[in-house]
Amino acid sequence: MRGGNHLNEWGKLPTDEVGTNEQLGHVTAVFQKQYRVMTADGETLSELSGKMRFEALTKAELPAVGDWVIQSEREVGKGRIERILPRTSQFSRKAAGTEIEEQIICANVDVALLVMAFGHDFNVRRLERYLTVAWEAGVKPLIVLTKKSLIDNVDDLLSEIDEIVFGTPYFAVDSLTGEGLDALKDVLQPRETIVLVGSSGVGKSTLVNALAGEQLMETGGVREDDERGRHTTTHRELKRLTNGLLLVDTPGMRELGLWDGSEGLASTFSDIEMLAKSCRFRDCQHGGEPGCAVQAALANESLSHERWESFLKLKREMAYAERKQNVALQAAEKEKWKKIHKQAQARTKLKYQKR
Repeated sequence: MRGGNHLNEWGKLPTDEVGTNEQLGHVTAVFQKQYRVMTADGETLSELSGKMRFEALTKAELPAVGDWVIQSEREVGKGRIERILPRTSQFSRKAAGTEIEEQIICANVDVALLVMAFGHDFNVRRLERYLTVAWEAGVKPLIVLTKKSLIDNVDDLLSEIDEIVFGTPYFAVDSLTGEGLDALKDVLQPRETIVLVGSSGVGKSTLVNALAGEQLMETGGVREDDERGRHTTTHRELKRLTNGLLLVDTPGMRELGLWDGSEGLASTFSDIEMLAKSCRFRDCQHGGEPGCAVQAALANESLSHERWESFLKLKREMAYAERKQNVALQAAEKEKWKKIHKQAQARTKLKYQKR
């Protein structure tokens, strides 16, 4: 494939066939109506083909950062995206606001860095949410705890992390001093695509600069009253670092809504899943049934009430999203056929006008 060696720097190349007048490309940034795409011939600013715009029922069917796409060339430096190649993974969430629709944060991701700062941002319940979404996406999670030098009780907070991660690696770092960064760098491999997920002000941009070894991204100030920062990233973007690492930076997300996290929930709350298998009845609802291992664990405090409530909250959220998804997909399908019918009527009218 022409220029394949250059594209190979942007991750493992897909094996799909590429036509004579087609280009293989990797989406490196998503803007409102355009996409920055890296191809064998260099970078293009691309838009969707009319066919793709028409056939996409949901936002999840549109290109995302990290997607491999097939495009045609409109002119030098400009492309038209014809189709998206199958994704190996996708990191998604419920779209912000009241609309129940899947939003793809990025695709073909290998590792998710779940970034949380020591201080006011430290929240193990939010971390459980992040873990659930990462596992469901088929993405390996790594927990990165930043701003280590700002607090004295690091060990106490790490013990809280130990209670919920069950083997997921975590790293306590200080991006400014470099403390703890070498251990993190050792587990990140060139050509792996990494996504950073975390609230504003947790030090994601500072962490990126530390991993890159250069001032790659602007860092934002942090308000002293609550230690939250302003957004320094306004769109999702894939960057290739000098060490060969591919990194997606995302706008800060405080509430990461679940989309479809049934498998992720089982991985994040594996302790509760194991307890449930010990219940006397297979269909135990973990309420007032006799022989309930979950209720027994809550009673003897081997399972905390906070963790159990977190599990129930995420489970309810998934059930609600699933119900709404079915309604949204039906509405999208109905709208699609209305458009098709309207176009067919217009063509028929034009046909008779020409007679």
